[in-house]
Amino acid sequence: MFTLNSLTLPVIGAPMAGGPSTPELAAAVGETGGLGFLAAGYKSAGSVADQISQLRRLSGRPFGLNLFVPDAANTYPVAAQDQAAGKAAAQARRIEAARTFRKHLVAAAGQAPAGTTVPEPGMPDPSDDDAWQAKLELVLRERVPVVSFTFGLPEPAVFAELAAQGICSMVTVTDVGEARAAAAAGANILCVQGPEAGGHRGTLDSGKVPGEVALTDLLDQVREACPLPLVAAGGISTPEDASAALAAGAGAVQVGTLLLLSDEAGTSKVHRGGLMDAVQGRRDPDTSLTRAFSGRPARGLINDFMRAYPDAPDAYPYINHITGPLRADAAAAGNPEGVSLWAGTGFRHAAEGPAPVILRRLFGLAD
Repeated sequence: MFTLNSLTLPVIGAPMAGGPSTPELAAAVGETGGLGFLAAGYKSAGSVADQISQLRRLSGRPFGLNLFVPDAANTYPVAAQDQAAGKAAAQARRIEAARTFRKHLVAAAGQAPAGTTVPEPGMPDPSDDDAWQAKLELVLRERVPVVSFTFGLPEPAVFAELAAQGICSMVTVTDVGEARAAAAAGANILCVQGPEAGGHRGTLDSGKVPGEVALTDLLDQVREACPLPLVAAGGISTPEDASAALAAGAGAVQVGTLLLLSDEAGTSKVHRGGLMDAVQGRRDPDTSLTRAFSGRPARGLINDFMRAYPDAPDAYPYINHITGPLRADAAAAGNPEGVSLWAGTGFRHAAEGPAPVILRRLFGLAD
């Protein structure tokens, strides 16, 4: 089974759903001595299988695959309270909140300037579980070396089945309570995500307000509470950041924003452009948490859509369904004000170039 000690460079390429994570990027991270990741979120099981095959043709190094845990499969204690009241009722509340949010979007579209074409917002899809079972079966069939879980905690039987197949499991956690729950369920590694992280916060309960404990302090807290190996995630962008995280007890650091501009990343043109503009001081240089794009808290560069909907509800994945056509239209138009420009607090250190060069620089190594 994979262990962090097997890495020759203590770094993990963060799984970034929506395009940035590619087989080429995962291979580049692996060939540099780290652990590359594919992101299964928002893809069909067939598409994920194709990416696994592509990655294995590019590299023989171990790799990971990240899965989103749907509400129906989430056993985290806070989510269990919803279960007691009826998961169907909890889902109905989120769908109703999403529909209300959709009405706001439709009303805003009606106020658009004359001659402006605004796409119809999508509709919430109650059946969407991100192909959870099919992807679990794929992981087992393909003997993926490492599987990580985000947005929820699968039942202990899932961890037991993975372990029986020699598959290492990792869970993203954002506080000590989540860490203890993941350890008790059978996780092998904890990915400790601090508030500095770009993209979605990995809270195991979508309704939770994410904590603000700095990453190094959070690592100290989790290390004291759980004996499992730790991966540090969130704002890792300089050699000093990496050294501090490793000194705080992490066995490896995970980087995502740092790789968004790399040659191997599949970051969209509009996302790359928005990030480069921020790096070079041509747009708002601040990041913030928002639920406006997906219904889950996520950190990105502040843009007009985030400013327009600061009170978007806890309604993942339904908000994601609703905003999908709007985001696609903005991306096609090259408009960074209408897409999710996910980025962590260390985004200013993102740079173009080959991923291996970027990662070696992170550890103060020669190019």
